This record gives sequence, C-alpha cells and structure tokens, in this order.
Amino acid sequence: MSRNAKINALLLLVVAALAVLPLAFGMGDHKKEPFAGADAEAETAITEIEPDYEPWFSPLYEPPSGEIESALFALQAALGAGVLAYYFGLRRGRRQGELRVLAQREAGEDPAAGAPGGAAESTAGPRPTERA
Repeated sequence: MSRNAKINALLLLVVAALAVLPLAFGMGDHKKEPFAGADAEAETAITEIEPDYEPWFSPLYEPPSGEIESALFALQAALGAGVLAYYFGLRRGRRQGELRVLAQREAGEDPAAGAPGGAAESTAGPRPTERA
C-alpha cells in the first residue's frame, strides 16, 4: 500500500469516526432536537439572553418543514460542490494541455499538427463544409 493510500485511508477513518462517535456516545440525547443547526442554537441562546429581541430582518422564504429546509440546504451544497469540481477540473485540463504542448515542442514536434484545424489539415485546403 502506497503512502498516499495509507493517508487517504486514515483520513476516511477519521471522517467516519467524526460521524459515528456522537451517535454512539449519545451526545445530544438530552435535547429535543439533538443535531439542530447553528441557526437554531443561536436563536435559542438569543431568546434566553434577551426575550424581547426583535430580529432586524425576516427570511424571504420560510420552508414549510425542516425536511424541506434540509433538502434545500443539501441541494445548495451539491450545486456548490459541482461548481468547484468543474472549476478544478477545467484548471487541471488546461494545465495538462499546456504540459503536453511543451513536451511536444521539446521533442521537436509541431503541437498544432494533431489538433483539429492544425497544421496538418491547413495544407489540405478547405473542407467540403467550409466556404472558401
């Protein structure tokens, strides 16, 4: 097993432990909603400190249930992860393309020869679908 594989396995074990240990030790059993989000915890703390507190703003949309709110949050997280994955994939692809072109130039090859519309195709004249 390589060093990277060992590190990845260890990180996976740590993440699994962080997810399972609170459930195994019964953390939050004394609460009505044991694993409520930080927003609910903050609201509870504020009303305990200042019962007459008036919020400055109200939400634009209040989901009818906690399940719908959780689903919308999960959708938001998935969309954000998708955007980040696209961005990093695009950057990696561009970097690999640049490295491939540099390697071809060092080898004395024409980098545009194998590319569509490159040097190999430009000497053959216009394609039948192209206009002269």
